[in-house]
Order: sequence, then C-alpha cells, then structure tokens
Amino acid sequence: MRTAFGAKIPDKIVVPGHSTPWRAFADAYFARSRVSVWKASRGFGGKSYLLALLGLTEALTLKADVKILGGSGAQSKNVQDYISDEFYKFERAPKGLWQGEPLTTISRFVHGNTIAALMASSKSIRGPHPQRLRCDEVDEMALPLFDAALGQPMSRVENGQVIVPAQTVASSTHHYPDGTMTEIVKRANEKGWPVYEWGWQETSAQGGWLLHSEVEAKRTEVPASMWVVEYDLQEPVAEGRAIITDYVNKMFDKRLGTYKGAVGEYVEIEAPVKGARYVTGADWAKEQDYTCIVTFRIDEHPFKLVAFERRQREPWPRMVGRYDKRVRRYRGKALHDETGLGSVIQDYKQSRGGGVILNGSRRRNIFTNYVAAIEDGAFIAPDIEWMKNEHKYCDVGDLYGSGHPPDSIVAGALAYNASTRGGGRGT
Repeated sequence: MRTAFGAKIPDKIVVPGHSTPWRAFADAYFARSRVSVWKASRGFGGKSYLLALLGLTEALTLKADVKILGGSGAQSKNVQDYISDEFYKFERAPKGLWQGEPLTTISRFVHGNTIAALMASSKSIRGPHPQRLRCDEVDEMALPLFDAALGQPMSRVENGQVIVPAQTVASSTHHYPDGTMTEIVKRANEKGWPVYEWGWQETSAQGGWLLHSEVEAKRTEVPASMWVVEYDLQEPVAEGRAIITDYVNKMFDKRLGTYKGAVGEYVEIEAPVKGARYVTGADWAKEQDYTCIVTFRIDEHPFKLVAFERRQREPWPRMVGRYDKRVRRYRGKALHDETGLGSVIQDYKQSRGGGVILNGSRRRNIFTNYVAAIEDGAFIAPDIEWMKNEHKYCDVGDLYGSGHPPDSIVAGALAYNASTRGGGRGT
C-alpha cells in the first residue's frame, strides 16, 4: 500500500484502551471477525480514507466485490472519491488492474469484481452479494437500513472452500446517545464483535498523518461538549446535552433577576442606553412551538441579555409587530428565522433586519458558534427559568440532527450571529 498508493497507517497506541487504525485495518482485511466496529474521532480519525484504502486493497489483492454504504449518498461517494481522486491518480498506482478509469460511484477491475458506492436507501442495497461491506458514519444511518445491509455480504466459495470470507465494517464517530452507533456497540458486546477505537492521539502520534497544530486549532473552534464526545471519544451521555450544564448555570445569573419566562411575560432588565450597541434575534411560532425574541447588549463583555419575550402562536401581524417594536426600541442589528416561511415575515415586517434559513452547514455553524460562545463565558442573562431549561436540556440531536432546536436557542443564536457577521440595522 505504501508503494502503490503512498499510504501510511498509524500503529502506535497512545491512550490506554485504544486500538490503532492499522490493527483495525488488518483485522478487517483478514476477516478475523464477521463484523467489526470502528469508533474514531470526527475528522481526525481518517475513517473514510481508511475504508477507501481497505476496500481498494481487498479488490486488488483478494479480487473481492466491495460495497460502500455511507450514512448518506454523499458520504458513500466521499469514500469512492478517495479511490478515484487520490489512489488511482497516485504516480505508482497499478492502473492496469482497473478496467477503465474509476467512475463517480463505481470502480471496475480486470478480474471482473467491482467497488460500488451505494445510496443510503433500502432499494440501493438490494442486488448482488459482495464479500466485503464497508459502512461509513453509521450513526447517521437509519438502523433498519443498517440491518438490511448486514444481510448482503456473502463469502465467495469455490469447491466447497471459502476463498474470500464475508466481512462487514461499521465505522463512525459516536455522536448520538440513542442512535444507531449506540445500538451497534451494544450488539458488539452481546455478539463478541471487536470494537476498534482510536482518536486524534493515535493519528497525530509518530508515523501518523495528523498535525498537532490542527488538533489545537480545532479544539478552540468547537464547543467543549462536542469535543469530549466527537474528538476525545467519550460516550455520549444519556441526555446527550448540547451545552455543558455548568456553563448554562453560569450564563443565567440570579443577581440580574429571576423570572419564569412564562408565555406573554415581557422581561426587560435594562432600558436602551444611549451609545450602547444591541442585537436582536427571533424564532417564530409555527405550530406548537413559541415565538421567542431576545436582545443582547454587545458593547460590554460579557454580552448581557437585556430583554426577553415568549409568546404563543398568534396572527402574523401581531407576532411580527412585537418583533418590530423590540427592534425599534433597541435598534442595532437583527435576524429572524425564516425557515419554511417564504415571504410571510417580509409581508408584515416594518423594521429592517435580515432573515436566515437554518439548514445544512449554515444551521450547524450558527448553533456551534453560539454554543461555543456560551462555553467561553460570552453571555450573561437573568435567571429566566424557561430559557435556562431550554438551554440546559437541549440535546445534540436537537441542534445537529433531526430534532427540533429549542426556540430560545434559535433566537439567541441568531442574535449572536447578527453581532458577528450579519443582520440588518434596525430602525
């Protein structure tokens, strides 16, 4: 692999109880177990790269059929991209063993075998039975899909002898406390599947591919709760909280007052001050949730929450009117969540200020920055019980998965985003 593709795989244990990428790779290649589990750091573990190299080595040396199944179609293709864009184009790659150049989702070889990237659907996994199944980011995969995929690998048998034994790798960062990876790890304990765990410590050790400077830079960018789970590989806690509780308690200070945050209760701990700077964020009640409007004063550190209001679903003119009133009172920049609303807000809004559609990487970045700022001590607020509880009990899936982000976190995150990079100035 080093000769043909310039590949080096770390093999030094740094953290007691960890394994190494090389041990995981070798044991999967030799099919020392029918199913093996890889648990590695997000981004730093090199899981997709390693699965691509594993599948390619198996295809070239064992003449195995290999299927790649990611938590999404894009994730499957990401593994295939390593094969077509990095390994195939390496100067010493054995290109003569390919049957033509690799395509976007499939590589064909002169021995008649293939590597195919599958879409994350039950329909995609039906068909011929490969000897090797390589699953990437299984914690983003629906458990029924993973279960269906497990039925696909079958050994290649000739004259009553196993020539290429079937083997499956389930690889992922362990994001969610009650997700697919949690279930897989439970099954591993029950069925005796080996679990190979390694982190940035192993991939940045001598012989590894990761620079220590990258580790330290990333440590300052992500929330502490994300770091300990997704990078230091601590097990997601049962409640899967997105923000460490101690930082939430520190943010909501009873010395600034205590409030229930009840529906219709307007909390204002400081009237507008001449020369001060403010930002406002709003999340709208659509069905069963609430309209939430928060305002921070940002010319002092930490930023102070000076006004808060929660309201039930009301006619749009009334809800938007409350937002306009706040923006006019405190001026400054303002952002609101317009996800799924089209031009509804713009039809009624009279104050200036932008809207944000919270999806994809934009959603993740806005929430990540807000959580990181809370854990950096960037905010102080009165002890508003409802808002504090939303921050305290919000789980990772609510912000970064398929859950519903709490209203006050959306409003707070948008206000903070307005202070750093966006939002229109109020009038």
